[in-house]
Amino acid sequence: MDFLDIHTHKVATQPGVISIQSLSLTSDIFLAMPKTKPISVGLHPWFAKIDQLEPQMKYLSVVANQSNVKQVGECGLDRLRGENLENQILILEKQIELAEKIDKPLILHCVKCFSELIAIKDRLKVKVPMIIHGFNKNEGLGKQLLDKGFLLSFGITALKENSGAAKLIESTDHFFLETDDTDISIQEIYKVAAILKKCTVDELKARIFADWNKFV
Repeated sequence: MDFLDIHTHKVATQPGVISIQSLSLTSDIFLAMPKTKPISVGLHPWFAKIDQLEPQMKYLSVVANQSNVKQVGECGLDRLRGENLENQILILEKQIELAEKIDKPLILHCVKCFSELIAIKDRLKVKVPMIIHGFNKNEGLGKQLLDKGFLLSFGITALKENSGAAKLIESTDHFFLETDDTDISIQEIYKVAAILKKCTVDELKARIFADWNKFV
């Protein structure tokens, strides 16, 4: 069984790894976009502009329907960078609307806006999976997000002993793993996560793919 890297910004080249490459409509999407390799496409909060939202959403609506597009995003909220928060919320809600329409998961970027993200999910009653990528906060916040129906994906912070990511991997059976923009291999992250779960790497791969297959 292959490894699943649910979120990466690198071009997938490794055999035995299914990597979902994240492309931003506002930066690299205008390059030759893959037609067969699994990707995610969205308006990243660092780059998305409210005055360009209408034409970009029209384009995204077409692109996101491609069969190799597995997720909408990376989209989300960032209190430290990008448009003001009010505009970021509008941009995110448009992408949530699209994800619901085409029934594809959302891959989410969130920096210091978790309460706003929870409020949006509650208010819009979002039904598609909402996956927060690269979660690196404390265990308590992670459990709150899980209780609210979010899914979490962990990257290199899982390698740090006693990190919130490591503790959450130990305490929950439902999570994903990713490399994001790091040079650490997904195999290494799986090895550490398997140790934390006290299971084999193959058992962990099977568990993660079972969750993934529920909504792809």
